Amino acid sequence: MKNKKLSLKERLFCVYFVENRNAREAAAKSGYKLRPDIAAIKLLMREDIQKEIAEISAKPICTSEVIAGYRRLAFGSTADALKLICSEKTPSNEELEKMDMFNVSEIKRPKNGGLEIKFFDRLKPLERLQTLSEHESGSSGAENLYRALEHGAQALSNKN
Repeated sequence: MKNKKLSLKERLFCVYFVENRNAREAAAKSGYKLRPDIAAIKLLMREDIQKEIAEISAKPICTSEVIAGYRRLAFGSTADALKLICSEKTPSNEELEKMDMFNVSEIKRPKNGGLEIKFFDRLKPLERLQTLSEHESGSSGAENLYRALEHGAQALSNKN
């Protein structure tokens, strides 16, 4: 296996694993439908996979990846979580694997029955996105306000 190139599925596994460090989820997302947990263990034991993961991990995280994560938290769908709450029957493992639970921070089953799902606060990633946007443009809201006040003061002094 030393000279063999990684398949697309194997490379996807490596990328997804580096993104979230969840081997089972990475295997399921990259296309390992039957027993993604076992497939993930087998993949992680391979030297070529470990090398690919190390190479991907060594690359610096770019701002666009951070922004994509914040956008997903701020604007991502909660439809799958709502399906889970409203479903009368327990979904199969295969159905659960396909659900997008990125915005879910906690799931509980209270003693009295039912299901309690907590979502991440959408305002925090929005605030971070605003901060990143201001940082990229080189100005903050306070600086813009100060400039506006300064221009207003200059306009008033020129009038007199």
